[in-house]
Amino acid sequence: MSAERSVRFYELGGPDVLRLEAQPERQPGPGEVRFRVQAIGLNRAEALFRRGEYTQKPQLPSRIGYDAVGTIDAVGPDVTDVRVGARVATIPAFTMSQHGVYGDVAIVPARAVVPWPEALSAEQAVSLWTAFLTVWGGLIQDGALGRGEWVLLTAAASSVGIAAIQTALAQGARVIGTTRSESKREALLRAGAEHVIVTESEDLVARVHELTGGHGADVVFDAVAGAQLERCAQAMADRGRLVVYGYLGGMSPALPLVPMLRKALTVRAHSIFRVTSNPALLSEAVAFIQNGVAGGAFRPLVDRTFPLERIVKAHRYLEGSEQVGKVVVLP
Repeated sequence: MSAERSVRFYELGGPDVLRLEAQPERQPGPGEVRFRVQAIGLNRAEALFRRGEYTQKPQLPSRIGYDAVGTIDAVGPDVTDVRVGARVATIPAFTMSQHGVYGDVAIVPARAVVPWPEALSAEQAVSLWTAFLTVWGGLIQDGALGRGEWVLLTAAASSVGIAAIQTALAQGARVIGTTRSESKREALLRAGAEHVIVTESEDLVARVHELTGGHGADVVFDAVAGAQLERCAQAMADRGRLVVYGYLGGMSPALPLVPMLRKALTVRAHSIFRVTSNPALLSEAVAFIQNGVAGGAFRPLVDRTFPLERIVKAHRYLEGSEQVGKVVVLP
């Protein structure tokens, strides 16, 4: 019997709980597809999931991982729209405990695969979909970002942040990115941000108003929440749109009621699952992203790669917040 390698964890905790194990090779069930993994993309959500701090709770022992690319080698019963030999990428549309993709073989629901764009390498393709789907849903749909508007992107050095920079530029918007580290300023400027604010040494509110000539940010796309939410609201323009898609700063932020009332702000929370669970929205988003890739506007930035055998080290690096772009693991 053939064997496969997969990463699982048996207890909640830090990177050291992850184990790379050899197991008998599985077969896809009804509605599922199996593919040989060529690259795996890491997400902050997986670090939170591993610790039991994500919105989706692990069922121990648990698999882990949302993003992978590879070539389909088997399909389960009732699968008619995905063929053996197709090169595909996964999207977050499954429970990680059951279908986590960290390994050299992955089995996921057929509805959770999309085409691997031919123009992209495996490392780029695995860095594409979760980031740009998040941005499409949050910045384009919920944020309604328009040409000439100012957008403030927090945690701009993440893979989602880089995707948001590229998407905002494609929309004709003006981009201000934030980072806690001075060392990332030049990388974000090279990635296309018009301005970068280092929040550990600069006053966020004052700098945004200075850079925008007192207008403020029309849209804030926020991965942090927590105490920074109040400062983001203060930095916004009248009738601005604040879209929160993450909680790196904590899960219990105070609602910035005073600036909301004073400026008539719109505040929304966005989850990628609102897109991946809705076939019509997903189809629209996929077309938008494919067009961006085909036109050269969307090119994911890969920060660093690790071999699968060093998955623990890869997770340590992910949680160290040193990266600009996506951390990728290669089986």
